[in-house]
Amino acid sequence: MWQSSPPGSIYDYIRVASFSIGPDGLIEQWSRRAAGLFGVPADKAVGMDPVEAFMPAELRGDGHRRVGEILDGKEWTGLVPFRMPGEDPVHGLAEIYVMPSETGAGERAALCIVVDVRALRRIETDLAASQAIFGQSPFGFVLFGTDLTVIRANQRFATVFGGQAADHRGRTVDDYLSRPEADRLTATLERVLETGASVTDLQLVGTAPGDSDNRHWSMNLYRVHSGSGRPIGIAGLATDVTRRHIAAREAASARRNLALLNEASARIGNSLDLETTARELLDVAVPGFCDLASVDLYQGLLTGDDAPPGSWDSLRQESVGGSAELRRVALASAVSDALPATAAPDTAGTPALGAVHRFSYNSPCAIALRTGHVEDVPGDDRGFVQSTLAVPMVAHDTVVGLVQFSRTKGSEPFGERDRALATELAARAAVCIDNARLYRREHERALILQRSLLPPGDPVAAGLDIACRYLPGNTATEVGGDWFDVIELPGHRTALVVGDVMGRGLRAAVAMGELRTAVRTLALLDLEPAEVLSALDEVARGLGTPAGGTSSSDGFGGGAQWHSRAAHKSRQADLSEVYLATCVYAVYDPVTRRCTFANAGHLPPAVVEPGEPAILLDVPPGMPLGVGGEPFEEVEVELKEGALLALYTDGLVESRDHPLDEGLDTLRGALVEPERPLEDVCDHVLTTLDTRHGEDDIALLMARIRGLPADAVGDWRLPREPRSVGRARELARGRLLAWDLEELVDTTELLVSELVTNALRYGEGEIRLRLLRDRTLVCEVWDAGLVQPRRRRARDTDEGGRGLQLVGLLSVAWGSRRTPRGKTVWFELALPDGEPAAERTVEQLLSMF
Repeated sequence: MWQSSPPGSIYDYIRVASFSIGPDGLIEQWSRRAAGLFGVPADKAVGMDPVEAFMPAELRGDGHRRVGEILDGKEWTGLVPFRMPGEDPVHGLAEIYVMPSETGAGERAALCIVVDVRALRRIETDLAASQAIFGQSPFGFVLFGTDLTVIRANQRFATVFGGQAADHRGRTVDDYLSRPEADRLTATLERVLETGASVTDLQLVGTAPGDSDNRHWSMNLYRVHSGSGRPIGIAGLATDVTRRHIAAREAASARRNLALLNEASARIGNSLDLETTARELLDVAVPGFCDLASVDLYQGLLTGDDAPPGSWDSLRQESVGGSAELRRVALASAVSDALPATAAPDTAGTPALGAVHRFSYNSPCAIALRTGHVEDVPGDDRGFVQSTLAVPMVAHDTVVGLVQFSRTKGSEPFGERDRALATELAARAAVCIDNARLYRREHERALILQRSLLPPGDPVAAGLDIACRYLPGNTATEVGGDWFDVIELPGHRTALVVGDVMGRGLRAAVAMGELRTAVRTLALLDLEPAEVLSALDEVARGLGTPAGGTSSSDGFGGGAQWHSRAAHKSRQADLSEVYLATCVYAVYDPVTRRCTFANAGHLPPAVVEPGEPAILLDVPPGMPLGVGGEPFEEVEVELKEGALLALYTDGLVESRDHPLDEGLDTLRGALVEPERPLEDVCDHVLTTLDTRHGEDDIALLMARIRGLPADAVGDWRLPREPRSVGRARELARGRLLAWDLEELVDTTELLVSELVTNALRYGEGEIRLRLLRDRTLVCEVWDAGLVQPRRRRARDTDEGGRGLQLVGLLSVAWGSRRTPRGKTVWFELALPDGEPAAERTVEQLLSMF
């Protein structure tokens, strides 16, 4: 079948032309390609002598001779320089093939085929360059035909996929790649062939012959055209980027690990709770690092043992029976329908959350606990876990537990980087857990100390109904220094105390205990409330010095005498820690129903009287204890029968959710219906003020006023004369008989005589006798003298000096206190309970003499 040569054929590249020479040696026929090659149209070329027209002058003689030989029937091939007509010098070189021919008349003629040698040399150069690039390139070159089969591949391509370059002719992409990758490449080749748009960095994954590891290739594809622009195939340049892919994967892994560590720093250790910290670790690890994870902590650590079983010494001494007891405190899984723990075959069955268990002695988990190194736990062939890392949690050379990270089948197995990351995650969590353990131990000790210093049971006081509440902060809050106390004073009076040491923790609890002890000691001295706070301020300042001494020479009782040389030196040093505390101290007298308050920076007491709204007493707050330099003021308030008095700490009325003023208003609103049972009122106050936030300790002390009835008080004034002794006995006898306390008449008469006699002998001014009956019988003798009675042991030859010994022996308690106008000496007797009085021992009787 005849076919015309389209533009862009091989003849265009090699520049082939033809013409014929007639019997006369002149050009007889001139082809169009000859016109294009020599630049002479046919109408001018026909009839020209080709030698004269196209050959240089020095070659024309030989040219005519050659033409003659050709016309004689001789073929000739050679290289002939030529020039364009009318131009000189030569600028072309043609390869001419001359074939003799005959005309129709039988005359000799010639057909000449001319090829431009310069074009051939350019083609040879291009082919050589193409062959060098294609064959010697370090990249894999492949040329696909329009039917997407391989037309040509270079040796580098054959090196990767085996055989010689020629062996790949006719292959398709299915011979090199898996079905999904082959389909993807085929679709890309079709798109490039159809649109002509090139594709760069097409990522392909496959395996080379004889290699089971995946290789990664980057492929650039572009459409190839003929000289006329017709698509003839697709060229591909393939580069092995496996190492680059591995490096990128490692870089991504490093970034992921850094991100995980950064997240761990932010999320682990936000709580001082052991179980919460373990859960925070798993929240970071799953699913970012592994698919399954669990945390086991030593049971001894959770129960608060001082020497956790994870210490190195104890680990070396573990028996061959297995590891110490552990408790599973946290589980996490990112796999649906998966077991909530690792599939490590270390235990008989997977421990449930909260279960106490042991690892067998030779198991990887037990080895990890003993050695402190990461151990690989093989996966279970029957399960879905591919591998597990058993990582000991080590903090300060102490193993506190074990964390297991697991990856399921189908996930990437753990590498060295993963082991390092797992160790770092476990170490960070271990430090937080150890800190939580230390905090829990200190918190529990502080809580025990704090609760041991609070009044045991329900306090009882004369003329008062008392209810109290103490709510410690939650486990995430350090123990505070809140305290309250109810102290019985002579004369059936009662001291009510509420205080709060600023700060938290064990040191605050210890400071609270010291201040509470000091308050009780000072209260027994029967000082006025302002004097108690002044002396307590000295104690608080002494707590802040390194040597424990006071920091000022002012205070009760001539504070300078409290200072030692060490205390003086400590004042010159910087304070190691300043202890500040607030306190309100109140003394209630049930006879007069008067309450005297003194305040050291504390919140004001609240009072609600029957039929009246609650109010906050205007007690000058003063400076907190430990500041010093400012006196404290007293306020005396007469309270009505049935009134409620509330003393409290700031944890009751202040929190992050509401300001102090709002809390005080809510407190006043909650103190309603004072006739309700006092315990119910306490519960109502706590519920109304929403104290469940647990941000601070809460102390609440409430008292309902119950004054002593008038018939329970005997009060007389006696002149300063000897007969007042007998009159005092008569008054005491009469009142005891009226109270049906006949059993106490003799003892009371005897002791009253001793006290009144001492008042006449050593005291001054008018004498006052008062009897008070409540839970006990109290007798008080008042006078204007300032000299306090002092008990002494009389010699055998002394005729007196045994009166106070007698008082001390026969009474339950006795003492003296200062008053604004003198002193009061008192004794207390227990009310008869119907049982016969105990016989006194010989030692007791002899001690009277």
